[in-house]
Amino acid sequence: MNRFTIALKSIRQRGLASSLTSLSVALGVALMIAVLILNNAISGLFSQRSTGYDMIIGPKGSATQLVLSTVYRIEPPIENLPWRYYREWQAKPEVEYAIPVALGDTTQVGQFPIVGTTVDYFRIPSGYNRGKPVPYLLEGELPGGAWDAVIGSEVARKNGWKVGSQFKMIHGGQDEHVHDELFTVRGVLGRTTTPNDRTVFVNLEGFFLLAGHDKPIDEAVAREADFYRESVEQVRERYKADLAHLKEHAHHDHGAGHDHAHHDHGPVPDLQREVTSILVVAKQDPDFPFQSQSFVMGTMADLKEGFQAQAVSPVKVMTDIMTKLVGNIRLALMILTGLIILVSGIGIFVSIYNSMSDRRREIGIMRALGASRTAVMTIILAESILLCVGGFLGGLVLGHGLIALGAPFIEARSGLVIERFSFDPIELTVFPAILVLATLVGIVPGLTAYRTDVADALAH
Repeated sequence: MNRFTIALKSIRQRGLASSLTSLSVALGVALMIAVLILNNAISGLFSQRSTGYDMIIGPKGSATQLVLSTVYRIEPPIENLPWRYYREWQAKPEVEYAIPVALGDTTQVGQFPIVGTTVDYFRIPSGYNRGKPVPYLLEGELPGGAWDAVIGSEVARKNGWKVGSQFKMIHGGQDEHVHDELFTVRGVLGRTTTPNDRTVFVNLEGFFLLAGHDKPIDEAVAREADFYRESVEQVRERYKADLAHLKEHAHHDHGAGHDHAHHDHGPVPDLQREVTSILVVAKQDPDFPFQSQSFVMGTMADLKEGFQAQAVSPVKVMTDIMTKLVGNIRLALMILTGLIILVSGIGIFVSIYNSMSDRRREIGIMRALGASRTAVMTIILAESILLCVGGFLGGLVLGHGLIALGAPFIEARSGLVIERFSFDPIELTVFPAILVLATLVGIVPGLTAYRTDVADALAH
């Protein structure tokens, strides 16, 4: 019978106390694993892999709010930009892609965020392989018609939607206002572990055709006049053809009882269109690799001084969020879990040390049968190691089990997509730390056993 076998039998004799002390270690390890996996999920979300945009152009306001609403869809948009402004960015020679984004609505089923955009959205890198026309389309096709849509993997899974499914949208997140129009799912995205998994992308043309998505004429004229510092007359002159067209059909349909004439008479005029933000990817010149970066930095500085809009770097904003918010929370949680494991180690020490007085006769008998002082001390250390290692293994199973079970609830509440069976290499470093802790908490009881007098122990 080897020393570890003897230590294991000793642990079994004190089954309840041993289980509780080992459980305390398991809880500490489980919490640490949960923190590591959640931190990896958040770090992946707030990292450059989550976006392939050089800039996000949006209305003046908070840069953080613009990124959270445009990229992560966890903040509502505040204001919009004129369609004319988007067209100007699209025409710039330094811009490879200028992608319009319209936000605000949600699906009637599941309350998933709606993004009105163009097929170019799926051609930009978005943190995946640059150059592929459709980096993560799992099945189906891109939305070509006005009432076509592409859905994320989580939307498909939770709502049970597939290619051919139809759905309605809630206007601006207002439960009482459901649009009558039906969109049809034409494609399903593969899992990306990004906010795209929980997003429904609809054709921007169809988005504009929904009731309430076209800006009223007078408001549109006033907004554009203010945005460009022009007079109302100048704006009306610029769009006189559209205004005449709208006036003609409004008069024609007034007698027929129609409220939204343009729904039946072609696309929404540019004057009535607006976008929440613009995703910009600068052109890359291999001969001048810093040219695109210079363009981005210059644009951000120019817009910061102007009055029309703001340009933000999503990577910088996300880095700030990670550093100032997520990083501090992670540090606090890691310190907390470290303290929990340390307290668990103290609990093991107290448990073994308190048992020494009850085991003096047992130790005396082992010594009388020929066991050396070193052997007795090794058995006590083995008990400490077995309790800590058992707690570590139990913590591994418990931590990953909690993540696997809790991931759907976290995703439903926060939109954070978590890999249920992910593994962090840092977890391996916990094992040697546990061994060191087990050795430290076992030394004092082991020395007590080492110094036990055989005659005194047998007499006791």
